[in-house]
Amino acid sequence: MTVDDFSLRAYCHIDRMQPQFAAFIGTITQGDPPVEGMASLYVEMAPGNWVFRVVDKVVKATDVRPGTQIVEREFGMFEVHSMSQADVLRAGEVTLEELGLGMTDRVKPIIASIQVITNVNPYQAQLLNRFNRGTMLVAGQTMLVLEVAPAAYITLAANEAEKAAPVYLNHFSAVGRFGRLWMSGSEADILAARDAAVGAIEAITGGPGA
Repeated sequence: MTVDDFSLRAYCHIDRMQPQFAAFIGTITQGDPPVEGMASLYVEMAPGNWVFRVVDKVVKATDVRPGTQIVEREFGMFEVHSMSQADVLRAGEVTLEELGLGMTDRVKPIIASIQVITNVNPYQAQLLNRFNRGTMLVAGQTMLVLEVAPAAYITLAANEAEKAAPVYLNHFSAVGRFGRLWMSGSEADILAARDAAVGAIEAITGGPGA
């Protein structure tokens, strides 16, 4: 396979997992569950089946733990983590070496949609809570709804938003064509979280996606 056939859709380094972010990942991961304070690397690619080869190389070459290894309809995605920042950074180097690519070959993410909904209605809150895997949404709160592509970058948005303000992580999904996030809290805190999430996404360099 040549580089022209391959798409490094996301290469996303998280320096320090926040408490809610790590706890949420622990509820959905099928591999090793992370804990607060760990560093993490998310990589998304196409064709998706290449995740198996890359994860094999990474876990043999470094002391990181694999949390997620997914091949869905269009893309493949994996996540590894460690308390050692150096080990996670090395895992990223091994990934790029195996693919014969550089970080600049990744796709630059775009924000597909962003909404701030104030004074959430109790009936809508209850409806959304049926799908939440995080903190329950309470009527009257302000809600942040964010959608990005490629999907794996929503993890960075969620973690940076939690760093910026005392918000509540309700739910996020990092699999598929789009990544989606729900957060709630006071209006002022949600606006601060929104700005941090948007800033993190806009700061990522890369090329155009397919």
